[in-house]
Amino acid sequence: MTLPIAVLVSGRGSNLQAILDACASAELDARVAIVVSNHAGVPALQRAALAGVPSAVFTVRAYADRDAAHTAMAATIAGIGAELVVLAGFDHILAPVFFVRLRGVPVINLHPALLPLFGGRGMHGDKVHQAVLSSGATESGCTVHRVHPETVDLGEVVVQRRVPVLPGDDAATLAARVLDEEHIAIVEAIRRFVPAEAVTRV
Repeated sequence: MTLPIAVLVSGRGSNLQAILDACASAELDARVAIVVSNHAGVPALQRAALAGVPSAVFTVRAYADRDAAHTAMAATIAGIGAELVVLAGFDHILAPVFFVRLRGVPVINLHPALLPLFGGRGMHGDKVHQAVLSSGATESGCTVHRVHPETVDLGEVVVQRRVPVLPGDDAATLAARVLDEEHIAIVEAIRRFVPAEAVTRV
């Protein structure tokens, strides 16, 4: 059975593109059933449109509050039958009501560092890479982990991939090296949730 997934995005969507490409090439026995964003007009939504994938936008300002926005988001995801939710550059912490509405549907997140280090509130984008550099760490990487209510970057690790921190690196050069591994890690992580019978067929 091809795994229907919902991908949540907030920006450029390069990891979404990696997922779309893996599905299109049959490298991954999954299909992106919907792309959801909390920002209108972002490049990720254009990527969805080019791939013929439906999308929806749920901005907090369009609803009474975050709970209302995330309840509506979850209802839409449930309505299209997604069996996995993938946070691929999604910049909001999901409200507990999201998990209540999608009870039993796993949620995974891609984080641009090796958790449990360099995680938690405020650790996103270049802030993560700058923290790695400031720490003197000799390696970094990315982590795909399970997401649970009321936690940030604390769920079980699904996949990790590592890269060296090189002399002369700045946040931009390290981010680019990590991003290459993110594209691999997110596809590998989704594959872990593909039903066993689908894996056997391949």
